[in-house]
Amino acid sequence: MKDKYKMTLEENIFTAKRNIIDYIWKSARLEGLGVTYPDTEAIYNGMSAPDVKVSEIVAVNNLKHSWQFLLDTLDCPTDFKYICQLNRLVGGDNLIIRAGYLRNVSVSMGGTTWKPDMPDEDKIREKLDEISKIENSTERAITLMLYCMRSQMFLDGNKRTAMHAANHEMIMNGCGIISVPIEKQRDFTKLLVEFYETGNGDVISDFVYSECIDGINFDSTKNK
Repeated sequence: MKDKYKMTLEENIFTAKRNIIDYIWKSARLEGLGVTYPDTEAIYNGMSAPDVKVSEIVAVNNLKHSWQFLLDTLDCPTDFKYICQLNRLVGGDNLIIRAGYLRNVSVSMGGTTWKPDMPDEDKIREKLDEISKIENSTERAITLMLYCMRSQMFLDGNKRTAMHAANHEMIMNGCGIISVPIEKQRDFTKLLVEFYETGNGDVISDFVYSECIDGINFDSTKNK
Protein backbone atom coordinates (compact mmCIF):
# COMPACT_ATOMS: atom_id res chain seq x y z
CA MET A 1 0.00 0.00 0.00
CA LYS A 2 1.29 3.47 -0.93
CA ASP A 3 0.38 6.73 0.76
CA LYS A 4 -2.23 8.59 -1.32
CA TYR A 5 -1.07 11.93 0.02
CA LYS A 6 2.34 13.20 1.06
CA MET A 7 1.79 16.39 3.03
CA THR A 8 3.87 18.12 5.63
CA LEU A 9 2.50 18.06 9.15
CA GLU A 10 1.46 21.70 8.81
CA GLU A 11 -0.32 21.00 5.51
CA ASN A 12 -2.21 18.05 6.96
CA ILE A 13 -3.24 20.05 10.03
CA PHE A 14 -4.48 22.82 7.72
CA THR A 15 -6.50 20.27 5.73
CA ALA A 16 -8.05 18.83 8.89
CA LYS A 17 -9.02 22.22 10.30
CA ARG A 18 -10.36 23.42 6.95
CA ASN A 19 -12.85 20.53 6.72
CA ILE A 20 -13.31 19.63 10.38
CA ILE A 21 -17.07 20.33 10.52
CA ASP A 22 -17.60 18.08 7.51
CA TYR A 23 -15.56 15.30 9.13
CA ILE A 24 -17.54 15.62 12.37
CA TRP A 25 -20.85 15.53 10.49
CA LYS A 26 -19.89 12.43 8.53
CA SER A 27 -18.64 10.69 11.67
CA ALA A 28 -21.88 11.51 13.48
CA ARG A 29 -23.97 10.18 10.60
CA LEU A 30 -21.89 6.99 10.48
CA GLU A 31 -22.95 6.42 14.10
CA GLY A 32 -26.59 6.84 13.16
CA LEU A 33 -27.08 10.37 14.47
CA GLY A 34 -29.66 12.38 12.55
CA VAL A 35 -27.85 15.72 12.53
CA THR A 36 -27.65 17.69 9.29
CA TYR A 37 -24.56 19.56 8.15
CA PRO A 38 -26.13 22.94 9.11
CA ASP A 39 -26.99 21.48 12.54
CA THR A 40 -23.41 20.29 12.97
CA GLU A 41 -22.01 23.66 11.93
CA ALA A 42 -24.30 25.49 14.35
CA ILE A 43 -23.39 23.20 17.27
CA TYR A 44 -19.68 23.42 16.46
CA ASN A 45 -19.87 27.21 16.51
CA GLY A 46 -21.77 27.31 19.81
CA MET A 47 -25.07 28.31 18.27
CA SER A 48 -28.49 26.85 19.03
CA ALA A 49 -29.90 23.86 17.16
CA PRO A 50 -33.46 23.68 18.52
CA ASP A 51 -34.61 20.67 16.50
CA VAL A 52 -31.69 18.46 17.55
CA LYS A 53 -31.81 16.02 20.48
CA VAL A 54 -29.71 16.93 23.50
CA SER A 55 -27.80 13.65 23.21
CA GLU A 56 -26.91 14.45 19.59
CA ILE A 57 -25.73 17.93 20.55
CA VAL A 58 -23.52 16.37 23.22
CA ALA A 59 -22.19 13.82 20.70
CA VAL A 60 -21.26 16.54 18.20
CA ASN A 61 -19.60 18.67 20.89
CA ASN A 62 -17.68 15.63 22.08
CA LEU A 63 -16.41 15.04 18.55
CA LYS A 64 -15.34 18.68 18.41
CA HIS A 65 -13.41 18.32 21.68
CA SER A 66 -11.84 15.01 20.70
CA TRP A 67 -10.71 16.50 17.37
CA GLN A 68 -9.18 19.44 19.22
CA PHE A 69 -7.36 17.03 21.53
CA LEU A 70 -6.16 14.99 18.55
CA LEU A 71 -4.70 18.04 16.80
CA ASP A 72 -3.05 19.26 20.02
CA THR A 73 -1.30 15.93 20.71
CA LEU A 74 0.33 14.97 17.42
CA ASP A 75 3.61 14.42 19.25
CA CYS A 76 2.08 11.59 21.31
CA PRO A 77 2.12 7.90 20.32
CA THR A 78 -1.20 6.31 19.35
CA ASP A 79 -0.94 3.77 22.15
CA PHE A 80 -3.42 2.11 24.51
CA LYS A 81 -3.49 5.04 26.93
CA TYR A 82 -4.07 7.49 24.10
CA ILE A 83 -6.94 5.48 22.59
CA CYS A 84 -8.62 5.26 26.01
CA GLN A 85 -8.40 9.04 26.30
CA LEU A 86 -10.00 9.44 22.87
CA ASN A 87 -12.94 7.31 23.98
CA ARG A 88 -13.17 9.29 27.21
CA LEU A 89 -13.59 12.47 25.16
CA VAL A 90 -15.94 10.92 22.60
CA GLY A 91 -18.16 9.64 25.41
CA GLY A 92 -17.86 12.58 27.78
CA ASP A 93 -20.72 14.42 29.49
CA ASN A 94 -22.28 11.07 30.43
CA LEU A 95 -22.90 10.17 26.80
CA ILE A 96 -21.20 6.78 27.22
CA ILE A 97 -21.11 4.70 30.41
CA ARG A 98 -17.54 4.13 31.64
CA ALA A 99 -16.11 6.11 28.76
CA GLY A 100 -12.38 5.56 28.47
CA TYR A 101 -12.43 2.22 30.29
CA LEU A 102 -12.43 -1.23 28.73
CA ARG A 103 -15.88 -2.76 28.72
CA ASN A 104 -16.45 -5.55 31.23
CA VAL A 105 -19.69 -6.93 29.82
CA SER A 106 -20.56 -8.85 26.68
CA VAL A 107 -22.09 -6.88 23.81
CA SER A 108 -23.99 -7.70 20.62
CA MET A 109 -23.37 -6.10 17.24
CA GLY A 110 -26.07 -4.75 14.96
CA GLY A 111 -26.59 -6.64 11.72
CA THR A 112 -24.87 -9.84 12.81
CA THR A 113 -24.99 -12.60 15.41
CA TRP A 114 -21.20 -12.37 15.81
CA LYS A 115 -20.02 -11.16 19.21
CA PRO A 116 -16.61 -9.69 20.02
CA ASP A 117 -14.42 -11.27 22.67
CA MET A 118 -14.14 -9.64 26.05
CA PRO A 119 -11.32 -7.07 25.92
CA ASP A 120 -8.01 -8.14 27.44
CA GLU A 121 -5.65 -5.23 28.11
CA ASP A 122 -2.47 -7.27 27.71
CA LYS A 123 -3.60 -8.69 24.36
CA ILE A 124 -4.71 -5.24 23.17
CA ARG A 125 -1.36 -3.69 24.07
CA GLU A 126 0.42 -6.53 22.28
CA LYS A 127 -1.70 -6.08 19.14
CA LEU A 128 -1.25 -2.30 19.16
CA ASP A 129 2.50 -2.79 19.41
CA GLU A 130 2.36 -5.18 16.45
CA ILE A 131 0.34 -2.69 14.38
CA SER A 132 2.77 0.12 15.24
CA LYS A 133 5.49 -1.77 13.41
CA ILE A 134 3.66 -1.68 10.05
CA GLU A 135 6.01 0.35 7.86
CA ASN A 136 3.56 2.22 5.62
CA SER A 137 1.73 4.97 7.51
CA THR A 138 -1.60 4.71 5.64
CA GLU A 139 -1.70 0.94 5.96
CA ARG A 140 -0.84 1.23 9.65
CA ALA A 141 -3.64 3.75 10.23
CA ILE A 142 -6.28 1.70 8.39
CA THR A 143 -5.21 -1.50 10.18
CA LEU A 144 -5.38 0.29 13.53
CA MET A 145 -8.83 1.66 12.79
CA LEU A 146 -10.27 -1.69 11.76
CA TYR A 147 -8.71 -3.48 14.72
CA CYS A 148 -10.20 -0.98 17.16
CA MET A 149 -13.61 -1.24 15.50
CA ARG A 150 -13.70 -5.01 15.56
CA SER A 151 -12.29 -5.46 19.05
CA GLN A 152 -15.03 -3.23 20.52
CA MET A 153 -12.83 -2.21 23.46
CA PHE A 154 -15.41 0.16 24.90
CA LEU A 155 -19.13 0.05 25.64
CA ASP A 156 -19.87 2.55 22.88
CA GLY A 157 -18.24 5.04 20.53
CA ASN A 158 -15.86 2.46 19.12
CA LYS A 159 -16.12 3.61 15.49
CA ARG A 160 -15.60 7.25 16.45
CA THR A 161 -12.67 6.35 18.69
CA ALA A 162 -11.12 4.07 16.08
CA MET A 163 -11.36 6.69 13.35
CA HIS A 164 -9.79 9.30 15.61
CA ALA A 165 -6.92 6.95 16.43
CA ALA A 166 -6.39 6.27 12.73
CA ASN A 167 -6.48 9.97 11.87
CA HIS A 168 -3.95 10.69 14.60
CA GLU A 169 -1.60 8.38 12.71
CA MET A 170 -2.59 9.78 9.31
CA ILE A 171 -2.10 13.44 10.21
CA MET A 172 1.18 13.07 12.07
CA ASN A 173 2.57 11.36 8.96
CA GLY A 174 1.02 13.73 6.39
CA CYS A 175 -1.17 11.04 4.80
CA GLY A 176 -4.53 12.82 4.76
CA ILE A 177 -7.77 12.18 6.66
CA ILE A 178 -9.93 9.06 6.85
CA SER A 179 -13.58 10.05 6.51
CA VAL A 180 -16.40 7.94 5.11
CA PRO A 181 -18.44 9.93 2.55
CA ILE A 182 -22.19 10.01 3.23
CA GLU A 183 -22.96 8.24 -0.06
CA LYS A 184 -20.49 5.45 0.81
CA GLN A 185 -21.57 4.84 4.39
CA ARG A 186 -24.05 2.07 3.58
CA ASP A 187 -21.35 0.20 1.64
CA PHE A 188 -18.84 0.77 4.43
CA THR A 189 -21.23 -0.57 7.07
CA LYS A 190 -21.96 -3.67 4.98
CA LEU A 191 -18.24 -4.37 4.59
CA LEU A 192 -17.66 -3.69 8.29
CA VAL A 193 -20.23 -6.32 9.27
CA GLU A 194 -18.54 -8.80 6.93
CA PHE A 195 -15.21 -7.93 8.54
CA TYR A 196 -16.68 -8.46 12.01
CA GLU A 197 -17.85 -11.93 11.01
CA THR A 198 -14.77 -13.13 9.12
CA GLY A 199 -11.87 -11.18 10.61
CA ASN A 200 -10.55 -10.73 7.06
CA GLY A 201 -9.92 -7.04 6.53
CA ASP A 202 -8.61 -7.10 2.96
CA VAL A 203 -11.79 -5.96 1.22
CA ILE A 204 -12.72 -3.21 3.66
CA SER A 205 -9.10 -2.01 3.80
CA ASP A 206 -9.10 -1.60 0.02
CA PHE A 207 -12.45 0.19 0.24
CA VAL A 208 -11.21 2.64 2.86
CA TYR A 209 -8.07 3.28 0.83
CA SER A 210 -9.92 3.93 -2.42
CA GLU A 211 -13.05 5.71 -1.14
CA CYS A 212 -12.45 7.17 2.31
CA ILE A 213 -9.17 9.12 2.32
CA ASP A 214 -9.39 12.88 1.94
CA GLY A 215 -6.53 15.29 1.39
CA ILE A 216 -4.99 18.04 -0.69
CA ASN A 217 -2.20 17.54 -3.20
CA PHE A 218 -0.22 20.64 -2.25
CA ASP A 219 2.58 19.75 -4.68
CA SER A 220 0.27 20.47 -7.62
CA THR A 221 -0.43 23.97 -6.29
CA LYS A 222 3.20 24.98 -5.97
CA ASN A 223 5.08 27.08 -8.50
CA LYS A 224 1.84 28.42 -10.01
